Amino acid sequence: MATWLQLGFQDASSPLMEELIYFHDYILIVLVLITVVVFYGLFSLLFISFTDRFFLESQGLETVWTIVPAIILVFIAFPSLQLLYLIDEINDPCLTIKVIGHQWYWSYEYTDYCDLDFDSYMVSLADLSVGLPRLLEVDNRVVVPVQNSIRVLISSSDVLHSWAVPSLGVKMDAVPGRLNQVTFLSPRSGIFYGQCSEICGANHSFMPIVIESVPFSIFEEWVFNFVES
Repeated sequence: MATWLQLGFQDASSPLMEELIYFHDYILIVLVLITVVVFYGLFSLLFISFTDRFFLESQGLETVWTIVPAIILVFIAFPSLQLLYLIDEINDPCLTIKVIGHQWYWSYEYTDYCDLDFDSYMVSLADLSVGLPRLLEVDNRVVVPVQNSIRVLISSSDVLHSWAVPSLGVKMDAVPGRLNQVTFLSPRSGIFYGQCSEICGANHSFMPIVIESVPFSIFEEWVFNFVES
C-alpha cells in the first residue's frame, strides 16, 4: 500500500511487478546518461568559444550520432518487448475470477465454483475499524491462494472502469461489452490494495480493490464457509 509522500513504486508483491520495477530502473539509468551527455554538449556550445571546422562538418560524426541512438533504442526495445509478452502470457491458471465494474462498486464471480459471487463496496468511515486504511477497505475482499496463477476476466456493466492493483503489477480496463483478461501470481501471503484507475463518474474515488492472498488450505476453508453461508 502506498504511504504518505512516497515517491517510488510500492513494494513488488508479484514476479511481474518485480520485472516492471527492474525495467523502470534500467530505463532511468539510460535517461540519466543521455541527459548528462546532452547538457554537457549544450554547456560546451554556450560557454566554450573554441570551434573546430572538422567538428562542424564531419560525416563521420553525423554517422556516429545517428547510429548510437539507434543502438540505444534497440537495447530499450528488447527488454520492453519481453516484458510485454510476459504481461500477456496466461500460464495454465488454477483459478479464474470474473470482475464486473459498476457505478460505483465491483462484482466478483469465482467461475470455478458454484454460487460463489459477491459485490464489493467501500467501507464507509462510520463503519471503518481501527487500523484499516481510509477509502481503501471493502466489505468483501477477493481471497486468492498464494503461489498460484490467477486469471482475472474484466468487464463493465455501465461505463469505463479500470481494475488496478499496483503492488501486483495489474491494471486492465473494464469496457462495457468487452471481456479483457489479466493474470497475476502472489508468491507470499498478504493484503494488497488497489483502486479504479479510470474516471468513471462522481464516486470514481470510492471504488477500492482489496486482494487477500492466503495459503491454499485457508482459501478452501473460506470457499466452504462462503458457500455454506
